[in-house]
Amino acid sequence: MKKILIADDNADLRESIAEVLTEAGFYTETATNGKEAAAKSAETDFDIVLLDMLMPVMKGAEALTEIKKTRPAAKVIVMTAFSTIENAVEIIKKGAADYIVKPFKVEQLLTIVRREIEEAGFEKDILNIDLDRVMNCLSNPIRRNIVKYLHRNKEMRFMELNRELEMDDHTKLVFHLKILREAGISTQDKNKNYMLTREGLRVFQCLTFIENYLSARSD
Repeated sequence: MKKILIADDNADLRESIAEVLTEAGFYTETATNGKEAAAKSAETDFDIVLLDMLMPVMKGAEALTEIKKTRPAAKVIVMTAFSTIENAVEIIKKGAADYIVKPFKVEQLLTIVRREIEEAGFEKDILNIDLDRVMNCLSNPIRRNIVKYLHRNKEMRFMELNRELEMDDHTKLVFHLKILREAGISTQDKNKNYMLTREGLRVFQCLTFIENYLSARSD
């Protein structure tokens, strides 16, 4: 179960957020000020820290700095009533993963929390991947398409792959499949069906992330 720390001096809002997140399947803890949030974060590796900017004892910005000292990889989502470009840039510079402007809707909060948790999982997967080997495999468009087809169809026979790729030379497909197998990205079952390995699934996520990023930059 994913763990979320909610830090806000407004008791009603704090408990309301905790209730929403608990109902959504998360484990939650709360803090009433920045100092308490920093201390709890040092004790427990929370998946997400929801941090209000204006709190007594220690303000959110200072607490954010302290949290990042003990938990550099922490995903901190700042809650603020002030939404300016300058404030947003400053918050991100200090290490926040994202921010949400009060008052916010439940759906908006859940969307941000789930997205950050998904990205955190992706980042952990990336650390376990041999990027040089993976990028070498994915440098070829045929191999990229094989990974995509195997992810979409779960498992495929050789001729099914060949038909999707529209390849006249079967030996080329054999060559590319051999590279993917040797890289640990794909495998075959006892029925000779091709499929992605666990690392292959992470590679697909990596490929999708890169393509989405490049697409967003070109818009």
